[in-house]
Amino acid sequence: MKLTLCASCALGRGGFAPTLAAALARAGIAATVDTVDCMSGCARPSTLAVRAPGKTAYLFGDLTEADLPDLLRFAAAYEATGDGCFADARPLGALRFKALARIPG
Repeated sequence: MKLTLCASCALGRGGFAPTLAAALARAGIAATVDTVDCMSGCARPSTLAVRAPGKTAYLFGDLTEADLPDLLRFAAAYEATGDGCFADARPLGALRFKALARIPG
């Protein structure tokens, strides 16, 4: 799984990528975390993309460091799915309201 933070947004500029990567590793979730110059999510910063080969990709916005627990829950659930889709998003907490896009795999 690959997570990409917008480096133009507060989280990307603020050094959240290493924090997120370390938290994922502690949780046993195989993922890389990178930044990219701009993800054009300026209307709802900070933005994060999550994708994996053959799975639905997600774009989240309005993220803060307080979303870390929900991001970890999402990443674990996403890793466990075969296609990246969820029958019920409620276990993902407030993160389900921060989804900007779901892109079919």
